[in-house]
Amino acid sequence: MSDKLVKLVLASASPRRLQLLERVGLAPDLLNPADVDESPLKRETPRRLSIRLAEEKAKAARAMPQVKALGENAFVVAADTVVGLGRRILPKAETIEDARGCLDLLSGRAHWVYSTVCVIGPNGRSSSRCSETKVRFKRLSREDIESYIKSDEWRGKAGGYAIQGRAEAFVRYVTGSHSGGVGLPLYETVHLLEAAGY
Repeated sequence: MSDKLVKLVLASASPRRLQLLERVGLAPDLLNPADVDESPLKRETPRRLSIRLAEEKAKAARAMPQVKALGENAFVVAADTVVGLGRRILPKAETIEDARGCLDLLSGRAHWVYSTVCVIGPNGRSSSRCSETKVRFKRLSREDIESYIKSDEWRGKAGGYAIQGRAEAFVRYVTGSHSGGVGLPLYETVHLLEAAGY
């Protein structure tokens, strides 16, 4: 496969995912967010939802005209992050009420961040890996929650917070992949791309 023709597509509009990819020396040729319905299915677990959405985003992105125009040597990377408390799926916070509800639930407890990356290679073969990061928050005071809500960092974030921002001050410990907690598990991403021939 000629290097000149190889193209990398990131199926995400997330600046955090782009920064993470660039941190390991991968610069996408195209940012092509794929819009899929993110509603959980009945009885779907947080982990399963993360895997399904990453796979659906990768397939949707690969079918788009902008990606097809890159030619046959395009690799598509898509990811999805879901925050789970037991079997409960926490929403991507869009309103102050969402954010406050998530932070109230996470206060003083451990939760899981499931980040799945899916890679589709030029041959159309798809492979995915889910990284599981355990995060424990300190007990949050009213002031902690209100001051975090004022920061607006929670907007659009799974579980109502961003671990790489101010909420890092709430974290007592993290077990697992830090980049997975941010939204793109780098070890798994690089491994899948190499295995697909990138």
